Formats: sequence, structure tokens, C-alpha cells
Amino acid sequence: MRRALLVLNTGSSSIKFAVHDAESAARLADGAIEGIGRAADLTLRHAGATHRQPVEGGHLADTGALLEWLLQRLCDELGPMAVTAAGHRVVHGGQQFRGPVVVTAAVMQALQALCPLAPGHQPHNLAGIRAVAARWPDSAQIACFDTAFHQTRPRVAQIFAVPRALSDEGILRYGFHGLSFDHIAGRLAEVLGDKVAQGKVIVAHLGSGASLCAMQNGKSIDTTMGFTALDGLMMGTRCGQIDPGVLLHLMREKGLDGPALETLLGRESGLLGVSGISADMRDLLDSPAPQAAEAVALFVHMILRQIGALTASLGGLDGLVFTAGIGERSAAIRMQVMAGLDWLGLVPDEDANRAHGPLISAPRSAVAAAMIPTDEEAVILRAVLALRG
Repeated sequence: MRRALLVLNTGSSSIKFAVHDAESAARLADGAIEGIGRAADLTLRHAGATHRQPVEGGHLADTGALLEWLLQRLCDELGPMAVTAAGHRVVHGGQQFRGPVVVTAAVMQALQALCPLAPGHQPHNLAGIRAVAARWPDSAQIACFDTAFHQTRPRVAQIFAVPRALSDEGILRYGFHGLSFDHIAGRLAEVLGDKVAQGKVIVAHLGSGASLCAMQNGKSIDTTMGFTALDGLMMGTRCGQIDPGVLLHLMREKGLDGPALETLLGRESGLLGVSGISADMRDLLDSPAPQAAEAVALFVHMILRQIGALTASLGGLDGLVFTAGIGERSAAIRMQVMAGLDWLGLVPDEDANRAHGPLISAPRSAVAAAMIPTDEEAVILRAVLALRG
């Protein structure tokens, strides 16, 4: 029986995975299930071939059942295997978890208690841990936290201007997308050189979820997401930064309660809400509708505003990196953002940008710009290899 390592990045709309040999750590297979809750499909890359198939039946919306199906599908494709260790992306680690940890019953209880802080993500992450435990109960499981990368920020970048007792209870700006930012931090020197990598860099993780991270010497100094993954930039279906008075108004005048606000701000806003067309940037860029153009313009506007704020936090800017789905694939969005930063001396290389880089700024640019693909699964694998025992 093959001994293997498993990496799972379980979300509400997708599950990314990779299987590695337990001895050599060589990647045996990887892929994703996308479109969960709609028309989910599996993409599986193995032995030099890519297989695609729809996910049928009752697996469409139930994360637990979908994970069971996926793990069985991997065993069918790769043959019988024993997963000796598995690593998982876990969105929220609170104040307690400052780095990857081996999952114990006590750790699982603590992670479950954090579900109210990330209700759209954390339960799905924990479902991945439970699915592996059910199939391979002796497997060592490692939780890797999106919040951990931001623990290096100064306290003033973490607290809200609310009564101190609330901060002491954990009402703080946590920040997210830490696994992605960790990966990019590790590649800055390779792409942009040591001088820029050790300097002041903003990384733009732009996907269906989106946030910026201000780094100095590869460490998080400030970030746009806060107490939850709703804050900061406009996203696919999430509103981003919003006046809290709007929420009070909706409660008083429209009678919205907590669940209704959660649905409105998290599932019906963002690109989807502003355009009324789609949460997918590709659809909006292809659409002739003025509402689509306005949604795209607002997305870029919010990115530029937040880059300005983070540049102030850093005291200048040496580098800008685009990553994640939109950041990696949309030359048009990258170009609009870079064009809005001429005041910082950023001069784009339009041909390199169309070719997706990696370096997409001109030689004379005062700010180096790049496109670097993210790889959260590689960060998780590194933690598994270090902690599997």
C-alpha cells in the first residue's frame, strides 16, 4: 500500500488538493473541485494526464459528503494508499495559534470555537480534518493558519478604536490570506531581487476573496482584512470596507438581523452586487453593460485607495506583486491598477504584463511590479514535512 501525504485546502466553493509520496515528498497528483453548490467539477492531474469530470448527485452542497467522495476518488485513481500525514488550510487561528500545529482534540475544540469569526470558511476547513480522520484515523494532521502570517504586525495595526475590554476579548484586526502571502514572501528575492525583497512591498492577493498585505523584509506590517474576511477590498460577493453606520441603518430602517446582514454583505455584495451580473471578473470584463464597467472601476478604485494607505504604513513603496486568480490571470486589471500608481513612479511594461510577467514594470520604474503565482498548498506541505513526526 502506498504511503502518502495529503494537502487539503477546503473552502465553501472549492477544494484544492495535492497528494505526495510520504518518503520523497514528490507530488503524485493534484487538482481541485470547483463550483461547489452549483455545477461542481473535479480536475485531477496524475501521471502526466489531466482528468475532468462532473461531480454528480448529493455531493454538490454537502462538504463532508463531497470530501468523502474526493478521498475515495483519489484512492481509485492512485491505488490503495495510507495517508500518514495531512495538512489543512484553516482560515482562523485567533490569537492562540501563531504557526502550524498538530491537530489534537484540544486544538480541534479551540478551532471549532473560532467558527463564529469565520463562518463562511472555518466549518469547511474543519470538515476536511474530520474527513481525513474518518478514513485514516492514525494520520497526523497539521493545521496551517491564514491569520498566523500577520502576527508580526505592530499592535496599532491590530486594534480597533473601541473600548479596550473588547480588544482584550479578541475583537482585533486579524488579517487573512496568510498562506498565500507566506508563499509570495519566499519568492520575492528570486523575482524582484534581494534589495526589493528586503524593502517595502505590497502584495495584492486578488481573487474571489481579495486582500493586500504590506511587507517589510518579508514580514507583515499591515493588511486590509480585519476581524473577518469581509473587510478591506471589494471582492466577488463580499462588500469590503463599509461604514458601520450603513449596518445600523439597515437594522433600524430595513429590519435586517444578523443572518440577513451576513447574507447581504458576504454573498450578495461585491462584484456581484454592484454589477447585478456576475461575481466573476472575466464575465464583467467581457460584458458591455455599464453596470459591469462600474463594478470593475470600483474594484480598481478600492485597490488603489488601499495601496495608498498601506504605502503610508510602510513609509514608501519598493515593490508591488499581483497574485491569486484575478491577479495572476487578468492583465487588464493589473494594468488599470499600475496605471493608477504613476504618482509613485510605477511605470508598467505593457508587453510583459500581457505576457503575464513575472516582471511587469519597466526598467526605469521607481517601483518594481511583478506577477507571482501563489501556491498555498506548497506552504502547507512544508509544514507537514516539518511537523509530521
